[in-house]
Amino acid sequence: MATIAAIVAAISMIVVGGGTAVAAPQTGEMFLTFVRHGESAGNASGLVDSSVPGPHLTAKGQAQAAAVAQLLADRKFDGVYASTMIRTQETAAPTSALRHLPVVVEPGVREIEAGDYEGTPEKDALATYFQAPLQWMQRNFAPRIPGSIDGYEFMNRMNAAIKDIQNRGSKRPVVFSHGGAIMVWVMAAVSNPNLGLMKSDPLNNTGHVVVKGSPEKGWKLIEWDGKSAA
Repeated sequence: MATIAAIVAAISMIVVGGGTAVAAPQTGEMFLTFVRHGESAGNASGLVDSSVPGPHLTAKGQAQAAAVAQLLADRKFDGVYASTMIRTQETAAPTSALRHLPVVVEPGVREIEAGDYEGTPEKDALATYFQAPLQWMQRNFAPRIPGSIDGYEFMNRMNAAIKDIQNRGSKRPVVFSHGGAIMVWVMAAVSNPNLGLMKSDPLNNTGHVVVKGSPEKGWKLIEWDGKSAA
């Protein structure tokens, strides 16, 4: 388990991405691993919080972050990425320390903005905040979250962030993001979506998903929280 000192040191290694690639455009197959952040104070409150930078991890979330770094210790990663939200950066810190890789901030992988539903109960999200994203997962991108974005805007920003990661030379990146952003992008982007996974195996804190492919050729779901998608 990573020590607090190691976590602090890893956070100090954070590099702000901002969507500007540091290398010439790249192509080729990628194995892209998404990890949902650990439990945050927002999760513990039971209220939707999509603000930036948002709340910190709870003590439980910090333990989850250390545990997922060990769980994925045998995976080959060549880059560590996180959103602009502090909870993903704190979750990435133990992995960053273990791999001796800086955390690169990719703004495009932040959580889906809740708009008018900010601060409302998470238990009501399927009937409120998540109504439009449910349509996006079925590739109907026109619906808009009141006071927020539509599916086209969401997919464009996620795709641009992933392309930026590719242009940085990462073939096996690990991206610390958010439950809504991960689930919606994956189900909308892969050639083999399985919406039943949303019901049978929802992506809990520090759950992970692996997809294979590229921005040019498309994506295939390989693994859903430790289970083969085949």
